[in-house]
Amino acid sequence: MVDQSTQSIVIEAPAARIMDVIGDFAAYPEWAAAVKETEVQSRTSDGKAAKVRFVLDAGVVKDTYVNVYDWAADGLSVSWELTEGQVQKAQRGSYRLNPLADDRTEVTYSLAVDLAIPMIGMFKRKAEKMIMDTALKELKRRVEHAG
Repeated sequence: MVDQSTQSIVIEAPAARIMDVIGDFAAYPEWAAAVKETEVQSRTSDGKAAKVRFVLDAGVVKDTYVNVYDWAADGLSVSWELTEGQVQKAQRGSYRLNPLADDRTEVTYSLAVDLAIPMIGMFKRKAEKMIMDTALKELKRRVEHAG
């Protein structure tokens, strides 16, 4: 698998509220600009999404893909892996939440993507960083302004 990129951001909200937003895949098209459509294809026994199909339009990269999710029992992390993709050969990612004082939470996003189209490593890392930066800022905006 390719190198993984990691970024963090502090969100002014408790971890549980952030994880609720992360887990609400149906709402992603409302706040994640590149996500045009989502469909939860299966759920865990406790109702969390286990398999989700995405339709992505991130300008240069357009893809329809399916990720499977693994939710940590402590409610502070979720990881995923690509099972089907057209443009992506592989995707592995995670959100790790670290509760801080005053109902603030540090969110760390790790992502590794391998595309079926050739791309120079430097450009790929730059694209991953841009994807993560946008995702974290959009998540922060959604959580802090959705109340």
